[in-house]
This record gives sequence, C-alpha cells and structure tokens, in this order.
Amino acid sequence: MVDNCDSAGNVDADGKDIACTSCDRPPSLHQSMGGGKAADILLWKQRHVSFGIVVVATVFWLLIEHSGLPLLTTCSDVLLVLVVLLFLRANFAAFRKKQLQTLPQLVLSEEFVDNVAASFRAKINNALLVAHDITLGNDFKLFFRMVICLWLLSVLGSYLSFFTFAYIGTIISITIPALYSKYDKHVDRCCGMIRQQFRKHYRVMDESVFSRLPGSLSKDKHQ
Repeated sequence: MVDNCDSAGNVDADGKDIACTSCDRPPSLHQSMGGGKAADILLWKQRHVSFGIVVVATVFWLLIEHSGLPLLTTCSDVLLVLVVLLFLRANFAAFRKKQLQTLPQLVLSEEFVDNVAASFRAKINNALLVAHDITLGNDFKLFFRMVICLWLLSVLGSYLSFFTFAYIGTIISITIPALYSKYDKHVDRCCGMIRQQFRKHYRVMDESVFSRLPGSLSKDKHQ
C-alpha cells in the first residue's frame, strides 16, 4: 500500500480517515521566501556571505556618506582597486607557478531575468492602477493613505539621505528575517496584539471619519 498524501488525507486498514499532518503544516519561513540561495543568505544559513554583505554595505555607506566623494568617483575607485588586486594576484601566482582557484562565472540565467522582469512588471502595473484610481477620485481612502505615506517619506527624506535610507533598508532586510525565524513565536504574539489594537482604532476612525468622506458617500449611492 502506497502512502500518498492528498487533500482528503490517508485511510488506515479499518477504513478510518487519518489526518495528514504534513499537508496541514504551514510552509516554513525558508520555503515562503523561495527556498533558494537568496533565502539562505537572508536567514544567515550561509553566514560568511550574509556577514560579507553587511560589511560591504557598511563600508560602501561610510565611503559615500563620510568621504565627501561623488558616487561615480567612489565606485570607480573601488572597482579600480579590486581590478588591480586581482590582476596582481593572478600574475604573482603565475610567477610562482602556483595554480589559482578558478573563479565562478557570473552569468544571469534567462529564467532569473524573466522572473525579475515579470515581478517588476506586476508591481509597476499595480502602481499604475493605484495612480489611476487616485486621479479619478474614486477612492478617497486610498488617496488619504497615499498622502500619508508620501508625507512620511518626505519627513524621512529631510533627515536621511538616499544612501542612508538604502543602507538601513539593506541591514533590515538581512537581519529581520533571521531574527524572526529565531523568535517567531514572540514576534507573532506581539504583532497579533498590535494588529488587534490597530483594527480597533481603525474601526473607530472609519466609523467616525472615513464613512463621512465624499468617496464613501459616492460608493453608497452607486450601491
């Protein structure tokens, strides 16, 4: 008898249904993030690569923010030093007749490019649909949320530069998933409490303010 796991569950010798625990088990964080090398790096399963990204991002941010050099000059200098070091390393190894380890070829696969392009296209289309609804004045709530988000970005931009903002985003993206995978139960408990409070206050705001806005009134008339 082959033990197959489907949506209906398994059946034992007595004809009773047995719940399939592997089917009901939610996907892990690693699986939900794609389960590839990117997920391994973000979850610090390849610690040397993850730590290297943090170090490179920190050094690059320090060079941009505190050196006073333009971005093009800094990138050119870093690439110049890297190319010179690699060239000297290869010639020094050839002079000593020592075999160097072959460097992996950095090639973007067609599948990877197609996936990135499809994801980017979907996000652009979603943003265009949101902009279309806002310009037509169909959804005042969406307009209000967009104004709040843009205002918050404007406030952050007055205190942080673009490179600082990008650096903070990089550090958060490479540390938060690993911390969540380690303390997921505590984070879920706290987020659940915050979500309940947010829904409570949003419901009060919706009943007292948003329901009286022109967008909601026009929707009621169409309905």
